[in-house]
Amino acid sequence: MAKTPFSTHLDNWLKSSKPKTLEGLVNNFEEKSFAILFLVLMALPALPLPTGGLTHLFELITVLLALEVIAGRRSVWLPKRWRGMNLPKSVVNSGLPKLVSFIAWLEKYSRPRFSQLMSHRFTLQILGLVIIVFAVFAAFAIPFSGLDTLPALGIVLIALSIILEDFLLMLVGILVGSVGVGLVIGLGSAAFKLLG
Repeated sequence: MAKTPFSTHLDNWLKSSKPKTLEGLVNNFEEKSFAILFLVLMALPALPLPTGGLTHLFELITVLLALEVIAGRRSVWLPKRWRGMNLPKSVVNSGLPKLVSFIAWLEKYSRPRFSQLMSHRFTLQILGLVIIVFAVFAAFAIPFSGLDTLPALGIVLIALSIILEDFLLMLVGILVGSVGVGLVIGLGSAAFKLLG
């Protein structure tokens, strides 16, 4: 029996009556719960849209989850207050459906590559560290500059690489996020010199 594509699984969850909360995501995608949370939390910052600081909470949660990955946790722990947090309607009604389309397109070209390496604890711990770096740079990018987009997109691609078990996609995610970090540092320091 063929495995249900991840994009279909996510689309079915979005269209279901199940609660659209962080806990709902964890319960529905247990096997890859860390990756799906990284994907959903960083999808909004990855869009080149002004968010007015709303994404900083998502970036904070992402950092805390990445610390859990580094610590070797296999299951997600979130404070009770966060578990019941509803995903913003803009994310559920607009952002995630667009993400489903992107994932469906990506699934046509992606395939498991070095899948055992992708699920190895040490690899996941390294990726947890990379995700923290990208999330911090996304959070500290110049407000309304769009500079948070590439580090956040790097995390989205890394999360997808874990879900799809595609090592090549992981490398692309690291490259995209690293370019974003470079832009945040370069343009940020240029802006500070200009203001100074």
